[in-house]
Amino acid sequence: MTESVSESVATSGPPRVPVTVGVNGVSVSRQVEPRSVLVDFLREDLGLTGTKVSCELQVCGVCTVLVDGRPVSACTFLTADADGADVTTVEGLSDGQTLHPLQESFVDHFALQCGFCTPGFLMMSKALLDGDEVPDREAIVEHLEGNICRCTGYEPIVEAVEHVAEKLRGGPHG
Repeated sequence: MTESVSESVATSGPPRVPVTVGVNGVSVSRQVEPRSVLVDFLREDLGLTGTKVSCELQVCGVCTVLVDGRPVSACTFLTADADGADVTTVEGLSDGQTLHPLQESFVDHFALQCGFCTPGFLMMSKALLDGDEVPDREAIVEHLEGNICRCTGYEPIVEAVEHVAEKLRGGPHG
């Protein structure tokens, strides 16, 4: 009897739950394991590899995506918890071939080198700039302090975000 239970478990696989998530404006429905984390769902199930994986402990910021407009660490956020939510990844920032102003500013200010941390910084910055108030330099630094970069020394990143924030003070950024 134990053998048939083992065979049954082995052939049926782990339990799955249905999720429907809006990802970069597209509704996606899948069956996922209850313990599936959002970064794996995005990268493996949907092929959206812009969101990176690093610490898997919610300390580096590399895997940051927006869920209903708020930044989350996709490495620890359960896919099932995103059911019914809108998720924005770095792939969803640009409008076709037109870069988002943050992406343009990162290029213009040399705010990336290897690029591994860039998606997380872009998504955290977008969440900050989408807020009710236009941030000053101090608010930018504080908001980004949970993201780690091993290449740029942070200054170009802060300058890039500050540049877009200054544009916001003077008018719409697109």
